[in-house]
Amino acid sequence: MLKAFTAYTEEIDDVEAAVSEILRQLPKESLTTNSVGLLTCYADFVESGVVKALCDALPFHVVGSTTLGNSVPGATGTMLLTLMVLTGDGVYFAAGLTEPFFLAGKTQDDLKESFGNRNFGDTLGDEVQDNTPLGAEYRRVLAELGCRPSLMVSFAPLLVDVSGDFFVETFSAVSGGVPNFGMLSVDHNIDYHDSQIIFDGESYRDRYAFVLLAGEVHPRFFMGSISSEKIFREKGVVTASSGNQLQTINGKPVTEYLKEIGLTSDEEGTIIGINTFPFIVDYNDGTMPIVRAIFAQTPEGYAVCGGDIPVGAVLSVGSMNADEVVATTMESLSDALASQNIHCILIFSCVGRYFSLGYNPMREIDKTRDLLKGTGIPYQFTYSGGELCPVYERERHDDSVVNRNHNNTIVICVL
Repeated sequence: MLKAFTAYTEEIDDVEAAVSEILRQLPKESLTTNSVGLLTCYADFVESGVVKALCDALPFHVVGSTTLGNSVPGATGTMLLTLMVLTGDGVYFAAGLTEPFFLAGKTQDDLKESFGNRNFGDTLGDEVQDNTPLGAEYRRVLAELGCRPSLMVSFAPLLVDVSGDFFVETFSAVSGGVPNFGMLSVDHNIDYHDSQIIFDGESYRDRYAFVLLAGEVHPRFFMGSISSEKIFREKGVVTASSGNQLQTINGKPVTEYLKEIGLTSDEEGTIIGINTFPFIVDYNDGTMPIVRAIFAQTPEGYAVCGGDIPVGAVLSVGSMNADEVVATTMESLSDALASQNIHCILIFSCVGRYFSLGYNPMREIDKTRDLLKGTGIPYQFTYSGGELCPVYERERHDDSVVNRNHNNTIVICVL
């Protein structure tokens, strides 16, 4: 049976004290040799050597990421290191770390070709035959696991030229569609230059770390973004796009379409407060809609978004504020708590939601802590630079999922 234990420390500078504090919180007698650790922390824990020393002291793989805010039972904060250890009989883990993503002079399409990406939705079945860097590492970890995984927990780098869609699509192809739940790294700096993924005490800005879980593992996925009351009635069809650059809706440049549905612009034609008006995107393929943040506008009136938006997708525009963030988090978490046989909960929430909370940026994480406090359920909440979470196929009545990259969303995995 799967068991989960959590630990934390706020001690950044005294390495020995930090490691001792974490180890004291872990019940050694309950940890089997079949264990894995999920670690998230303020970036200074990497620089001070705490992450390296802690991982060296633990007899199992540890994967994770830097963040600007996280929580486990008993602690919530920004300058915090949290650890969740998954262990148990009948549950199996194997961890992997990819080769670096060499970006110099390469586009996302170049990476897709060099890493062997196929069209989204293609599967390779149980036997992975891909010999590219991602496929080779996945195949190595799969062989170590010894059986088909039920879940993949991922920590991906935050890269300027590569969106979360690249990671989701590539691993969906090489894994045959194994459910992929995880985050893109982030940190406390305005340009996120210290965002790193962590693997066994070492940190990387250009690699992808993951854990495969198999056996008695039965994940359920929940998410919250924008309630229906905060979504404009008007719907548009994407008529031109290029990756994460949304160009035209209903045949018109994006900014023109947004002005037609009521958004205002300045004297230069720039939509005012565009970052607080994300798109709700229906791929029109029977899966649940996802959210795409708008990061910038081009001189042509196009929108640069936080992920790909394909031609033919149907979209609406929503509005985001602090109350909306808290309300959708409480709703999605309440739905998750209605699940049966909960052993632990993993939560990733977008850094965009954090910034939407204004003068009280810890409000979402504090409300989450308060709701979970009386349940006794181990959990780990981490702010992310992007969310990886499967969505369910609406037309089917089983657990069929499709992996997606999300923006401005809180994603929850119940194990």
